[in-house]
Amino acid sequence: MKSYFSIINQRTLITLIISVIVPFVFYEFEIIYNVDLTLISIAIIFPLVFTIRGAFRRREKGMEHLSRLRSGLKVIHYLLNDGNKMSDDLKAEGNKILESICDNFMDYLKSPHEDTRQIDADLNDFYEYIQRNVEYLSGGTRQKIYRFLRDVHEGQENLIAIHTHRTPISLKAYCLIFIYIFPLIYTPTLINKIGFEKSESEWITFFVVIISEFILISLYNIQDHMEHPFDEEGLDDIKLSNFKINRTGI
Repeated sequence: MKSYFSIINQRTLITLIISVIVPFVFYEFEIIYNVDLTLISIAIIFPLVFTIRGAFRRREKGMEHLSRLRSGLKVIHYLLNDGNKMSDDLKAEGNKILESICDNFMDYLKSPHEDTRQIDADLNDFYEYIQRNVEYLSGGTRQKIYRFLRDVHEGQENLIAIHTHRTPISLKAYCLIFIYIFPLIYTPTLINKIGFEKSESEWITFFVVIISEFILISLYNIQDHMEHPFDEEGLDDIKLSNFKINRTGI
């Protein structure tokens, strides 16, 4: 149940406060005007849909690259453990390095920091491991390992790019500003349609403005969660444990 309330945060509180104050002030001073609400779709809905779609594409690309990363590591694991002259201890050492590459990279994706030194060090450790044990691996096996290690590299670099570079920050800021000022545009037009005659109309205005603001800011918060699909905080985040080299189940 906690996950379902993850879209409610400080921004939600701010918009709800604005949604209560603005209609109260406009009713108090009887401020009304009639604005074409097409402006709202241009100023808020279009950029909001654009950013949500962009965040969703990032999430889908993230799963694609994670699948390539895991498949590359698994094939390398099979190559190390099948049909070569390595001792069990050397095989265990290689498997441990592969697990370290996977686990440390998953930890990197979950965290907000952008330091990739540990990731590069893990890959370098594996390369040195191959060089130390070249006598136990045939030329064909080494070529296959390097071939799938390239897939691991490509998967990691693409995921690092997704982790670091988000949808345009300026567009998100613009969208959030217009969500905050939405009641200033919408409330007088709504009052103009409903009128001042009945006291019940005030409650209708408050309800419609609050619900509209809540929907807009919730969509923005959903987009914000999908913007970082690896932290496993949102309902739609990628379950990184399913892409570990030694996953326990899906």
